[in-house]
Amino acid sequence: MKKYWAEFFGTYILVFVGCGAIIINSITDGTVSHLGIGLSFGLVVMTMIYTIGDISGAHINPAVTIAFAVAKRLEKKQVLPYVGSQIIGAILASATLYLIFPDADTMGETLPLNDNLIQSFILEVILTFILMFVILNVSTGAKEKGITAALAIGSVVAFSAIFAGPISGASMNPARSIAPALFSDLPHLWIYIVATTLGAILSVFACKLIQKKECCTDC
Repeated sequence: MKKYWAEFFGTYILVFVGCGAIIINSITDGTVSHLGIGLSFGLVVMTMIYTIGDISGAHINPAVTIAFAVAKRLEKKQVLPYVGSQIIGAILASATLYLIFPDADTMGETLPLNDNLIQSFILEVILTFILMFVILNVSTGAKEKGITAALAIGSVVAFSAIFAGPISGASMNPARSIAPALFSDLPHLWIYIVATTLGAILSVFACKLIQKKECCTDC
C-alpha cells in the first residue's frame, strides 16, 4: 500500500503544481510565463522522483506504469492499483485547484492547437517516447545513472513543455490530462490517453535495441 499512496501523493503534487502554474499564469496576465510553466512541470517531476523514487519508482504517470509492465519491470498485477492511485491523485489535485480558482479561464487542460488532432497526436507520441526512452535508460546500469535520473527525467519534461506546450500541451501523461479535462474540456482527451500510452510502449522496444537484456527483464 505504501507504493500506491506514494503514487497518489506524487501525482497529486505534480498536477497541483503544474496545472496550478498554468492557472496562475492565466489569472495574473502571464506573470509565471510559458518558460515558468515548463520549468514548474520539470522541477516538480524531478522533486517527486527524489522524494518517492525509492518507494514506488515515482512513475506518477499511467503511461510510464504501463510501459514498465510491458518491459517486465513491473508486475502486471500492480498496474491497475498504480494507475488508479495516479488518476485519483490527479483528479483530487484538479478538484483542489477548481475550489481555489473557480473563475479561472483554464484548469490547465491539454488541448491541440487550432484543433489539429493529427499534429498533436503525433507530437504526443514522440514526446512520450522520448520521456520513456530516457526513463528506461537512466534507470538501468551504473549506480551514478540512478543518482542523476531525476535530473535527466525532469529535464525532459521541462524542455518538452517549453517547446511543444503551445502546440499540444506536452502532456506525456494521461493522468495529468484526464484530471483537468473533467473540469473543463473532454472531447480531445482521447489523444492524451492513446498517444501517450503508445509512445511509452514504443520506447520499450527501442530500449531493447540498445541495452542489454536486463533492460527489460528486471521484474
